[in-house]
Amino acid sequence: MAKKSFFKVRISTKKATGTVFTLHNNCPYTVWPSTLSGNGAASLGEGGFMLSPGASSTLYPPAGWSGRFWARTGCSFDATGEGKCSTGNCGGLQCNAGGTPPVSLVEFTLNGAGGQDFYDVSLVDGYNVGIGVKPTGGSMSGNCQYAGCVTDLNKSCPPQLQVKDPSKGEAVVACKSACAAFNSAEYCCTGDHGSPETCSPTQYSQMFKAACPTAYSYAYDDASSTCTCTASDYLITFCPSSV
Repeated sequence: MAKKSFFKVRISTKKATGTVFTLHNNCPYTVWPSTLSGNGAASLGEGGFMLSPGASSTLYPPAGWSGRFWARTGCSFDATGEGKCSTGNCGGLQCNAGGTPPVSLVEFTLNGAGGQDFYDVSLVDGYNVGIGVKPTGGSMSGNCQYAGCVTDLNKSCPPQLQVKDPSKGEAVVACKSACAAFNSAEYCCTGDHGSPETCSPTQYSQMFKAACPTAYSYAYDDASSTCTCTASDYLITFCPSSV
């Protein structure tokens, strides 16, 4: 279950940003980064592309851009871009939908309230690949925190949350959210648990939080997980080795 209305909040008057996103693959395997715009803009990088180990790609968002990034793994596409992935699947090489959970997400709103950029790394929809976001320059000002998940949660994922790939000898390739695994209001923050006052951290979200303190662990984990910065460029690293 994704957090409530991330793409619909914190939007103010749009202005030219000059923001640059650099996506870097620090994983020892190929990933297929994906992008999805949440405010009517065209998807960056045509929605998805391949990134070999050690490679980087630069993207230039339009003014006021809001959207998300994630990495797909275990992908196979034909010459037309048709195919699928073991994790983060989104309908082809160039995504036309959000990634199928479990998937680690980076979420951004540029030039929001007060001219600030709002960003976070979210494990609310589960985890497939470590991700880090680091402000890297421009005319950067403000708090400008690092956000991310360095720990490989696939290695410590509880059995009831594990997603395995039979083609890889039953290797754990992703870790579900408790909401996806158990589909109950307590874990999904719905029904009687549909507000910050009634939806508290669970043993599973606390496990995610302990491993990745600067990432969203459940739907109402705003206080310690939403980051702000002004007029920065950003480095988004898959499988970061450190903050």
